[in-house]
Amino acid sequence: MSIGQSMHDLIRRLFPINRSLTGKGFRKSLEIIKEYVSGLEIKHIESGEKCFDWTVPDEWDVEEAYLEEVDSGKRIVDFRNNNLHLVGYSIPVDVVLNFEELDKHLHYREDLPDAIPYVTSYYNPYWGFCLSYNQYKNLDRNKKYRAVIKSRLFRGVLNYGEIIIKGKTDKEIFFSTYLCHPSMANNELSGPVMAAFLANYVKERKDNKYTYRFIFIPETIGSICYISKNLENMKKNIVAGFVLTCCGDEGKFSYVPSRYGDTIADKVALNLLKYELDEFKEYSFLDRGSDERQYCSPGVDLPVCSVMRSKYGTFKEYHTSLDNLDFVTPKGLEETFEFYKKVINILENNDICVSNILCEPQMGKRGLYNTISHMGRTGSVKLMMDFIAYADGRNDLIDIANILNCSAYNLLEIKNILLKNNLIEKSDV
Repeated sequence: MSIGQSMHDLIRRLFPINRSLTGKGFRKSLEIIKEYVSGLEIKHIESGEKCFDWTVPDEWDVEEAYLEEVDSGKRIVDFRNNNLHLVGYSIPVDVVLNFEELDKHLHYREDLPDAIPYVTSYYNPYWGFCLSYNQYKNLDRNKKYRAVIKSRLFRGVLNYGEIIIKGKTDKEIFFSTYLCHPSMANNELSGPVMAAFLANYVKERKDNKYTYRFIFIPETIGSICYISKNLENMKKNIVAGFVLTCCGDEGKFSYVPSRYGDTIADKVALNLLKYELDEFKEYSFLDRGSDERQYCSPGVDLPVCSVMRSKYGTFKEYHTSLDNLDFVTPKGLEETFEFYKKVINILENNDICVSNILCEPQMGKRGLYNTISHMGRTGSVKLMMDFIAYADGRNDLIDIANILNCSAYNLLEIKNILLKNNLIEKSDV
């Protein structure tokens, strides 16, 4: 089975679960991911705890929710059929309403008449239902409707998952993803599943230089809480970080930079996007919309960017029931997985190198002609010589790749051959 199919199978397993910022669904989803990622720790923060300018919300639990005609008992929408039918964090209610009264609590998309929209009201007490516009149009304006929501809001906990995979140094590569949306495949589940499989890839690697930190959080409030608990350590140790979201469709790769776009994370992302792909979509930090907002905020200033497929908010399926198991594909997932594997390999090898030879080295006596089978560029000897020309203690691997107009991933073999033949050495600077 391909890695993409395995990832898609995990998404399929997680898809039906009702998730939100807190609650049973979030915990159940973490427990399932923990089956795939041994060592994942499930942690919590209590409701009411202050985290910077925010307060951890009450826990939310739903037993059932439905909307029905009073006279016939016909159910119009039922939470059990699709968890998107219920506005997230709806307060409990059992009330009979005429259509005019009910209409204030109904949500739909006229532009996507068959889609159920995703709507939440986390911090303002409210209740509501979501339905397709076609369903909405068919409601009888002269009938009365009973709205039933058996939910609870109570002092509980906000959960998150964390795994730290130790390397040779305390310096870290950071991956953050969110797990708080209900049944949506790309905007929600592709990120956590990508993180799970990347964590396992890192664990299988030998001799990692960096320590790797993966977290599975509720979006926004989760990153704010996590930063509030770990900021000192994160600022001290994180070398590069990435927000994993919208990883599974087959659209163009998309890039949202850090606030100034000048971090190692930005550098490796742009090098691979430019030289490994035919085309990609580059956005501004002003187009941000996920947890890069928190990681790159003033005073936090972590080196975090995001590379995804179709950017959140740009595809019609976004935040609707159309973001389903057909929209996310094994091919899309696997391509994104391979991209991030290359990111990891480049970061692990992104040393500053210095030439050991004054003037031009003689390559023939070292048997270095025709030793490289694939460089992504003709003239392997010239490429080695060009690499050495810029191995002056000023440039890391990505810098040299950018100077030579090639992927840093395609220089890994060059670098290793030059190191093996003592033509360059890693700088301690």
